[in-house]
This record gives sequence, structure tokens and C-alpha cells, in this order.
Amino acid sequence: MDLYSPLAATFRLGWRALSLDVRSTGHHHIPARGPAILASNHVGYLDFNFVALAPPKPRRQVRFLIRHDVYENKLVGAALHELRQIPVDVHGDPSSGLRHAEVALRDGEVVGIHPEGTISPSFVPRPGRTGAVRLAQATGAPIVPVAVWGSQRLLTKWRPRRLTRGIAVEVHYGEPFAPAPEADPSDATRELMMRIEALLTVAQARYPQQPGPPPDDWWVPSHLGGSAPTPSEVEVRLKEQAEERRRRALGGGFTL
Repeated sequence: MDLYSPLAATFRLGWRALSLDVRSTGHHHIPARGPAILASNHVGYLDFNFVALAPPKPRRQVRFLIRHDVYENKLVGAALHELRQIPVDVHGDPSSGLRHAEVALRDGEVVGIHPEGTISPSFVPRPGRTGAVRLAQATGAPIVPVAVWGSQRLLTKWRPRRLTRGIAVEVHYGEPFAPAPEADPSDATRELMMRIEALLTVAQARYPQQPGPPPDDWWVPSHLGGSAPTPSEVEVRLKEQAEERRRRALGGGFTL
């Protein structure tokens, strides 16, 4: 039994229960049929459901590449399994997840990916990894760049986990991007991230809600006058966190 539709409906019921103001633009750029890659920035744990479900019906099912350790939570892992999301070992060998994504694209499905590999707690896009571009080059699937903004105010890295009511979430989809098969994946990834950042700039400018004074402006990037950590501060902490996770994984004591 396909549980994607009822579980997706449950997510959207959650939006209504929280009185979320979810707005999408450019969703016509998602192909109506055939393979496609939705490549989004990453500011919060719930980004995948907004990117997949913000477009109006008919909307296509999206299979996101999601960190494998998220599946260790039994409830979340079961839901992601039923939603046919794709686990990927971002701290080890991601090739298995990419292989499953390639199969899905060759079957004409839509795959979602966060090129940054993890949430950016500065809320500024980090340098992208080449997986989205390499999938596009291998399958011929177009990449639709996506920017999501506001979701960090619900659930994000290094912040208390409490769902706030009445939050606005902007999801902007850009024109499809088809990297040439012979293009250098690193160069094409930089172009992809530039497209995502341009969409994000528009989403931030159109965002209908304003932050309060510090510390309530924690969700606004430092370059926009907010009190979010700077990208350089974030990179130091992420590096330390990744090293600790590797040590725990090697020692058999991996935890979130």
C-alpha cells in the first residue's frame, strides 16, 4: 500500500494545526512528468516536507536523500521509510544513497537533495557538494534549484526544539538547470549554489514577518543584521561535531 499520500496529508494537517503560512512560487518549474532533482538550501529539519509539499496539487512525490542517522529514531525512521525517502551516510560513504537516487531518477521519479549536506546554522548556504550535479550528469535529469526560508524558526540545529505557531515559510523554485555532461562537477555545483542563493535572497526580501530585538532575531543571518552565528563560526563547530561523530562511529557508540 502506498502511504506517501496519507502521510503527506498528515504533514499538511500539521501545518494547519500550527497555523503556518506556507507560500510557494515558481512551482511550475517542476516538470509534470519524468525525472527531476530538487536541490534546496538547508536551514531546518523540516525543509524536506516544505520543498516537497508546498506546491499546489497536483504535486509530485519527492524522494529526499536524508542522513541515515535520522532513521535511528523509530517513529521518524518509520515515517521516512513509508515516504520512500533515501538514507545516505553523509559522514561515511554516501555512494549507496546516490546509487538509489540514480535508480529512482532513471525510473522517472523526483529526487530531493540538500547539496550542503547538513543544516547551515548561520542560515547562509554552505559550499555545495557535487552529488546533485553528478546525478544530473549521469541521468540527464534537470536540476530545479530551490530556496526555503522561515522553516528554521520551527526546528533547526543547535536551537531548542519547540514548534512555534503562525510562522511563515517561503519556498521558491527556480528555472531548471541542466549541467553539461562534460562540465566539471565542482564548477557546475558552484553555479547551482549561486542560483539557490539568488532565490534565497528574493525569499528573504519577500518574507512577511520581521524579527524582534535580540535575542529574538536569532533566525536572521548576521550579514542581514541578525544574531545568528557567522558562517566562519558555524564551520568551526560543524568540523568539531563531524570529528566527534566519526570517533563515536568508529568506537561503536554513534549517537545523534
